[in-house]
Amino acid sequence: MTKDEKYIARCIQLAKNACCNAAPNPMVGAVIVHNGIIIGEGYHIRCGEPHAEVNAIRSVKDESLLKEATIYVSLEPCSHYGKTPPCADLIIEKGIPEVVIGCMDPFSMVAGRGIEKLRKAGIKVTVGVLEKECQQLIRRFITFNTKKRPYITLKWAESADGFIDKNREGGSPVLLSTPLTSMVVHKRRAEHDAILVGRKTALLDNPSLTTRNWFGKDPIRLVIDKDLTLPKDLCLFDGKIRTIIFTQKVSAENHPSVEYIRLDFTQNILPQIMEVLYNLKVQSLLVEGGSILLQSFIDEGLWDEAYIETSPIYLNEGIRAPKIDEKHKHSAYSYFGRDILHFKNEAF
Repeated sequence: MTKDEKYIARCIQLAKNACCNAAPNPMVGAVIVHNGIIIGEGYHIRCGEPHAEVNAIRSVKDESLLKEATIYVSLEPCSHYGKTPPCADLIIEKGIPEVVIGCMDPFSMVAGRGIEKLRKAGIKVTVGVLEKECQQLIRRFITFNTKKRPYITLKWAESADGFIDKNREGGSPVLLSTPLTSMVVHKRRAEHDAILVGRKTALLDNPSLTTRNWFGKDPIRLVIDKDLTLPKDLCLFDGKIRTIIFTQKVSAENHPSVEYIRLDFTQNILPQIMEVLYNLKVQSLLVEGGSILLQSFIDEGLWDEAYIETSPIYLNEGIRAPKIDEKHKHSAYSYFGRDILHFKNEAF
């Protein structure tokens, strides 16, 4: 690992502290080095607050050292006025002579302009250090800005013989996860902007779709209910969390925190949902079920990652788990005593 790679790796490490708070902004970390010693570091904590470069510069005790320092940042410094002033301007103002950048910003308001501004000011700029790792860090932000849709994660638990539940019209679902792996699911929910389930899952499982077993914000709850037949005593209608119902009907009902959005069910609804979520600036979507809905995303190629937990329990019959072609890049690991398959559908 080179010197530059070492400090960009630290930037990535810092940035991950904001995994639940930075969106819709990307996670970014910054490190300031003087004569081989880190004299300042910071990360973008949450949207609307100072960027990583600002926090790193503020952490430096002796600002006179900045004129002989190098600032490392995982993402190209911004050059436009948003909720905060441009970071490129601050770097120029402080007289920092060298900037090392992990990857360029895909956001159209930046997209190379920050680098150009720094170079025009006479600053030495290096771009592309640990570029793939930095792109992986902000894969949701990149997907949203380049594909005009949320970054999509699929998740389910299945039995040892490939079922996700028994065939039933009532009662409780078969518990295939453990309390510890369920906690991981809640962590994953906290890391996503929205969570989607189908009508049958909402009806039979009556999920709250919250992060009650993890610290973090609750995602927007999304439910497909074509004919508005879901009972209003379900947890989804408790008014505690913003909930969106995708339907073909016009609803005159008024429930706290519940919105109804009409779709054309004579057409494929998935692209329509993606358009709605893009317009709502939802950058990441977790799809939890059921099997038909998950498989529809797989068949459309409309997914980026998938996490599959395998239980040692055998059900012998029931609802078949979705299937992902193993030609997709995947890895296997054990988590809290359970086997997890992690699939990836893209280049990150």
